[in-house]
Amino acid sequence: MIVNRDEFFREVTLKVCSSLDIGVAVKRAFDYLREHFPLDEVYLDILDSRLGAIRRILHLAGDGATSEEIIPLPELVWDWAGSLTGPVIIDARTASGLAKAIATLVKMEGYSDLALPLRVENELIGMLILRANGERRYNKGHAELLSVVADPFALALANTLSYQEVLRYRDILLDDNRFLNRELFSQAGDEIIGGNTGLRNVMEMVRQVAPLNNTVLLMGETGTGKEVIANTIHFASPRKDGPFIKVNCGAIPESLMDSELFGHEKGAFTGAVSEKRGRFERANGGTIFLDEIGELPPQAQVRLLRVLQQREIERVGGDRIIPINVRVIAATHRNLESMISENRFREDLWFRLNVFPIIIPPLRQRKDDVPALIRHFVGQKSSELGIAVPPAIAPGALERLKNYGWPGNVRELENLVERELIRYRGGQLRFDSLLPSEVESETAHATEIIDNGPLNLDEAMSLHISKVLTMTKGKVHGPGGAAELLGINPNTLRGRMSKLGIRHGRLHTI
Repeated sequence: MIVNRDEFFREVTLKVCSSLDIGVAVKRAFDYLREHFPLDEVYLDILDSRLGAIRRILHLAGDGATSEEIIPLPELVWDWAGSLTGPVIIDARTASGLAKAIATLVKMEGYSDLALPLRVENELIGMLILRANGERRYNKGHAELLSVVADPFALALANTLSYQEVLRYRDILLDDNRFLNRELFSQAGDEIIGGNTGLRNVMEMVRQVAPLNNTVLLMGETGTGKEVIANTIHFASPRKDGPFIKVNCGAIPESLMDSELFGHEKGAFTGAVSEKRGRFERANGGTIFLDEIGELPPQAQVRLLRVLQQREIERVGGDRIIPINVRVIAATHRNLESMISENRFREDLWFRLNVFPIIIPPLRQRKDDVPALIRHFVGQKSSELGIAVPPAIAPGALERLKNYGWPGNVRELENLVERELIRYRGGQLRFDSLLPSEVESETAHATEIIDNGPLNLDEAMSLHISKVLTMTKGKVHGPGGAAELLGINPNTLRGRMSKLGIRHGRLHTI
């Protein structure tokens, strides 16, 4: 059938540009092209440089479309395609040289192909291939007619690829949003309690290092607030508007560590049904906080060392280098130097991490911060538990809590406040939830303090009454009670206990 070229161009353009769904657009053009070409199938291919292969994004036959297909591609083949300036007829029987190799590659025995290179601004982006059953089905006239619509097909393909890229980035952003809402608890505006007292030296170091990009290592016992310090460094840095990704290295199974940190490619292992960005990619442009760095398995230590040295990663199952711009803050409660001597931690990684170490002191070494921390958590936990007005703290209770050893540091203090508020039934908070063993511990610790310096009158009285109550198992009045041993009226003793924040009532042992 003879067709006017202008009319042919107009009809094909209208059809291939009618939808951003390339399958729908080519299907509409397919039916029209069959009126002017021998045509049984249409292929639309692009080069996927990540895979080093042809990605067949569309295969349309008379009975419908098939799913995507990946065809391994010798580099020489795409170089040949890149050299084409117009349509080319490929016939398995008449082809020679490279064209014959291509015919074998695409399994076209018994078929005829008419291939049209698709270019945008002279850059090859894909190939449109018309296929007909039988040999020698296409001629020069077919090639010349198909060349008329090279631009519409190229623009339609470029628009589709751009649209897919937009959708991919949208999905990435939605994924990031879900991830950060779940993982990220920003303490950007929180005041560091003890910043001007027990943590004064720590905060001075934070102010020095925050504006820079170097790696920071936070060391201290469990519960001392290493995560809070990491938050502070991030939000005081030029990266504060970027992501802040937190990773507890001790909470991720060793078999999943590489995938979680560095991501994986589709098909990298059983269950990897799609590509996944790791925590380092999510943190690009911001900060990653690696808590419990001493728990990293050896293989992950090697990959982390590469990140710190070269600022690049490879996903599991991939060979593509991904550059990243991430600041690393690591934290540990372990002695990494002793782990090095035991061959459980890499010495070269230690040197990379230990550029600017910050040691966070335990709570027992900054007891003056205890009252402020107690008041802070009483206010915070009251709000969380729905207590409208935070309760007052009984006189003497703060001094008693200051004298406690706090083996669990700030985390233990926070849990104690929450436990006390759950038990709260009105009145003042006395923190009677300290166990007898804890009372004995605080008494012993306070006795040590006596050797180091004098106590004020309330402290000495609280200490002495607590010791006597421990002896009487909490009995205040009656024979053998604390009042009798102290030689004062039981009501007077109760008044003093109330003022000093010492609990009432007998202690029961199991």
